[in-house]
Amino acid sequence: MTTPAAEPISPASELKPKTRLTGKVVKTTLAGALLDIGMDIPGIVHISQMSETPVKRVEDVLQVGQEVPVWVRKAKSDRVELTMIEPLGVDWRELKPEMTFKGKVIRLETYGAFVEIGAERPGLVHISEMAHGYVKTPGDVVKEGDEVDVMVLDVDRKKKQIRLSMKATQPEPEEKPERTERPERPERSERRERPERGERGERKRSGSGKKSDRQPRGEKVESFTDSSAEIEPTAFELAWKQALERSKAEKAEKARKLKAEKREQEDLLERTLKNRMPTA
Repeated sequence: MTTPAAEPISPASELKPKTRLTGKVVKTTLAGALLDIGMDIPGIVHISQMSETPVKRVEDVLQVGQEVPVWVRKAKSDRVELTMIEPLGVDWRELKPEMTFKGKVIRLETYGAFVEIGAERPGLVHISEMAHGYVKTPGDVVKEGDEVDVMVLDVDRKKKQIRLSMKATQPEPEEKPERTERPERPERSERRERPERGERGERKRSGSGKKSDRQPRGEKVESFTDSSAEIEPTAFELAWKQALERSKAEKAEKARKLKAEKREQEDLLERTLKNRMPTA
């Protein structure tokens, strides 16, 4: 009596999101396309995942027999969901403080520099985070197009903002040796008393009623430096707000047009998968 052969384990279970594959178009439908990705289960590309711009007809993008680069979105037991839109190098859910990246400076502002690290939005390196020493303007340190090492300080997922630091990736400057303390001056009682002067030559004491304009020794001159004078990235907030408003308007417009169509196309794709010919 022979023992039945064990069913082969699908390598799709080992696929991770963002994995790049090459797929060959086997069939096209109104809702998407079936691709052969070299596994025992098919790969599926929904019409919404064929381009960053809306696609009206699948045939305008894909043809049977065509080979295209695709990326894994989800790996399921009966199929692998794919996308033809190259995913971001860094997802918002992956960003955490103290992560380091090599980024590219894409814009300079008076308050800092915007650096592209592969996320949905560029991050901001505030002028105070560009170097350990004093920086007058961002242009004194970097220029557009420069590649720089940055560290994530904070991520605001709600506002889609990333705070970065360049100086956090740089070694701390060496501390200068402390200056040798000067020997203390002897007390007045230890000083040699001067001979008394005559009536006209007698020095006026501090209690004579006339105030001295000189600063008493031992007292520090009060500093009028205003700590609130530090540059705050107020323009940064405005720039983010304008970008978010434009993005929301564009996404809302696309969502209204594609919502109803997407639902019908997904239902059609599900029916197509159920009715496809069983494998031997």
